[in-house]
Amino acid sequence: MDTGIKDTVHPVDAASVLGLLPSRPRLLALGEPTHGEDLLLDVRNAVFRQLVEQAGYRTVAIESDCLRGLVVDAYVTSGTGTLDEAMERGFSHGFGASAANRELVRWMRAHNDGRPPAEQVRFAGFDGPLEITGAASPRRALIALHDYLAARIGPRLLPCTAGELDRLLGDDGRWTEPDAMLDPARSVGGSAEAGRLRLLADDLVSLLDEQTPSLLAAGPRDGGGSREDRDGGDDRDARDSREAWERARLYGRTATGLLLYHSWTADASEARMGRLLGLRDRMMADNLLALATRGPVLVHAHNAHLQRPRSTMRMWQGPVEWWSAGALVSARLGEEYAFLATALGTIRHQGVETPPPDTLEGLLYALPQDRCLVGPGWPATVLGDPLPAPRVSPWFGYAPLDPGHLADVDGAVFVKDVPDRR
Repeated sequence: MDTGIKDTVHPVDAASVLGLLPSRPRLLALGEPTHGEDLLLDVRNAVFRQLVEQAGYRTVAIESDCLRGLVVDAYVTSGTGTLDEAMERGFSHGFGASAANRELVRWMRAHNDGRPPAEQVRFAGFDGPLEITGAASPRRALIALHDYLAARIGPRLLPCTAGELDRLLGDDGRWTEPDAMLDPARSVGGSAEAGRLRLLADDLVSLLDEQTPSLLAAGPRDGGGSREDRDGGDDRDARDSREAWERARLYGRTATGLLLYHSWTADASEARMGRLLGLRDRMMADNLLALATRGPVLVHAHNAHLQRPRSTMRMWQGPVEWWSAGALVSARLGEEYAFLATALGTIRHQGVETPPPDTLEGLLYALPQDRCLVGPGWPATVLGDPLPAPRVSPWFGYAPLDPGHLADVDGAVFVKDVPDRR
């Protein structure tokens, strides 16, 4: 048995990863089974750096707020702001405090320095402006979309004024009410103002789509845009126009997604939590698919957001099911999407001790490597039926790899022991 497993083990590097796949995927995702452990992010950083340098990947997307991520992207591509500012303002979920995330951003800036835009690696958050406790106000996304359209096509076609949006949005505290996640009656999402904003957001997004040819043809100076004098001519103008248009589409996706999320936060039916979880992953998927249109993308998030099988969770009202971002993207891209899950042995500072030997993690823990990469479907090919027993986590923050999902991953990274770096 050990010999068979050893024959499927590879080093964790770009060559081994690409060797598992029939071709370079447009979206290559690496998952993690828990958040907040920098060793796992160090592994990510090393592999992603090799894939950028050796395989031509040009975007790194992580499970963080898509709007905040614009701050990091501006820093790594043009040096706007400082590294400290990028870490403080450019991440959600507390990820800006991670030393490994800081090293990723530092390396991206150093890599891009002096390179033309076409050769730079971009940064993106692909999560919505959402936390487990609630959702942000749609103000920033809605106003930014309205401003973009107003500056380029004028007020005649717009369905509303900026003042009307501001009046309907009201105090942002209404949108971030902390009790709304547990009490639908506390959510603003069911109000008449929120309903009106949903209609206006849909109309603004439709107008953006309808006006695409003229918006892409307009130079960055047209319609109120401004920029410093610089070389580049027509090619630079076209690139800047597309960049602004793509950002406006991001604002549109975010505004409509947030308003729908708030609407379901106000819903008291049994479908509520399933829809909220599904909406978050759909917003993630939409952002990933948009990023994929500009070139090959490296993705990092929790395994649960990247898996292909249907997601399940038991909550206070019972079990809920939904499709993850990875499942949605895979359905659209087919073999252009690849997913490497990460499994681990111990997180002793969280009470996760040596895995039982009859589990997937236990079999890998018996190997001598501190970290390794195994190919798809190896337990079935090496061990046959039945598959290893599922591991039970003693800590809510860690989700072991489900042996039943192994047929749906393109490979798995195993990290033996995760030390306490707090």
